[in-house]
Amino acid sequence: MAATHAGRRRLILVVLFLLCLLFALFPEKYRSAATIAPSDPSILGLSGTLSQLGAASSVFGNQAAVEVTLRVADSIYVRNIVIDKLRLMERKHFGSRIAAHRWLANAVSARSLRGNLVQIETRQSDADFAEELIAAYAQAIRDRLGTINRQQTEYKRAILRKLVAEASDNLDVAQANYNNFRLQTRYSDPTTAIEAIGSRIPALEAAIKAKEVQLNAARQFATDGNMSVRQITAELSALRRQLAQQQATDPNEYNSVGRVVQQSTKAERLERDLMLAKNLYLVYGRYLEGTSVEDLTSNASLRIIEPPYIDTSRQFNLIPLALAALIVLIGFAIEFYSLRPPLERRMSP
Repeated sequence: MAATHAGRRRLILVVLFLLCLLFALFPEKYRSAATIAPSDPSILGLSGTLSQLGAASSVFGNQAAVEVTLRVADSIYVRNIVIDKLRLMERKHFGSRIAAHRWLANAVSARSLRGNLVQIETRQSDADFAEELIAAYAQAIRDRLGTINRQQTEYKRAILRKLVAEASDNLDVAQANYNNFRLQTRYSDPTTAIEAIGSRIPALEAAIKAKEVQLNAARQFATDGNMSVRQITAELSALRRQLAQQQATDPNEYNSVGRVVQQSTKAERLERDLMLAKNLYLVYGRYLEGTSVEDLTSNASLRIIEPPYIDTSRQFNLIPLALAALIVLIGFAIEFYSLRPPLERRMSP
């Protein structure tokens, strides 16, 4: 009787094991996967161009690109793109869009690999549909990252346009102030003209010394009443008056040192303001041009390393396979218990 029960038990366990093993193999599942990698302009050979245009930095800052890609892959926006592109509401007959989102969240998974890679995979009974689903997912992730890049670039462009407008107004004001100073002083080139005025003092001092030498030489052969001596004396007096006028510190005195210092200081300040306004305008304008290049490379933030493919290895249904392993363990446990009954049963007559 015990042998009959043991035989039935073993037959039931074997049948259950075979059924679970059958369900683990059928219906056959096909694994489709794609490997993608976040990228930046330097990888594409655009670092030099973007640096010159002020667009070399990544919009994601110091955040890990892999983590951003994983978060985008698990976002509702990406699933919406996939649902609309594959018409999953019609093909899978979902009752609501929420049900389609739940199915996608369970059917498609994204995980990080070594080497800053991300792999997207799914297991479906239809191989063509599985490959189509992964292809749509990879493209949706790329489109979403491109949209984020373009939104950030548009925000940057709005700020730069405001800065360029302010820099242009400041440049107009600085240019107008510098031109007014040129009109007031009647100097076409204030720096050159002021330097020329300042160089007159050494020239006058040299001329005075030459006239003094000439006067001393003339006095050796003529008196102070001589016409030549009187002419040299008059020229020397005129040169000394010009030198005194040049060396005056009053800024209101024409061609004086004080006036030269005042005008040179003002000219340097106006030129400095004008140069700063020009540099700011050029820098902001170059950055604004860089945003156009960022728009062109917005979809270059993701590279598809491995296009969607079907895994050639045999795929097993994990739940039936786990149940088959559990049945084997239960069968071994029962047999072990049957071969070694408890001590009380072995000691009984």
